[in-house]
Amino acid sequence: MQWLAVPYRSVATDAPEDLTSPLRSVPPVLARALAADKARAARADLGADAGIIVAFDTIVVLDRRVLGKPADEADARRMLRELSGRTHQVITGVAVLAAQGGEPETFAVTTDVDMRELDDAAIDAWLAEDEALGCAGAYNIERHLAHVAESGCYQNVAGLPLCHLYQRLRKLGVDDLASPIASCDAALGRACALGPRACVTPGL
Repeated sequence: MQWLAVPYRSVATDAPEDLTSPLRSVPPVLARALAADKARAARADLGADAGIIVAFDTIVVLDRRVLGKPADEADARRMLRELSGRTHQVITGVAVLAAQGGEPETFAVTTDVDMRELDDAAIDAWLAEDEALGCAGAYNIERHLAHVAESGCYQNVAGLPLCHLYQRLRKLGVDDLASPIASCDAALGRACALGPRACVTPGL
């Protein structure tokens, strides 16, 4: 969020993440609904003076099955074995709730991710880091377990599709935003092919 050059603060909510909802048959819709629930919960906690609220929820989809956060280590191990060596989708739902209230505006971004081959030693090493239980699909992209092509959005897989959010906030009239493209490229050491289009085109 610092890359957007806007003041912000982070808060956690207790909104439930119900992955058994009938919406799971359309994963982008499920991700949007979960993000909207978080935005409403944040508004209820913070009150009308909170300003613009932006909420996110990330899910992993493999063979049209939704993977959320693992229930325990055994569940995490199962997810990682299923994902090993395969391409899956990471979907982040985003909800933006305007300062004056109303209903959240939502969108979802989908990114293809290639998981590297994970043997038992690699899985054991990752689980020993004690981060898996907090991650959809039992992994996070920052630890190099998986790869995103230059045509995809790395930050979306990390849980915050910045260029897409930049475009939506500008559409809502938020002024003085900084484009996140240069900061993202510098952090990743590459030129993103998607960012320049996502910052100006709805739905990318």
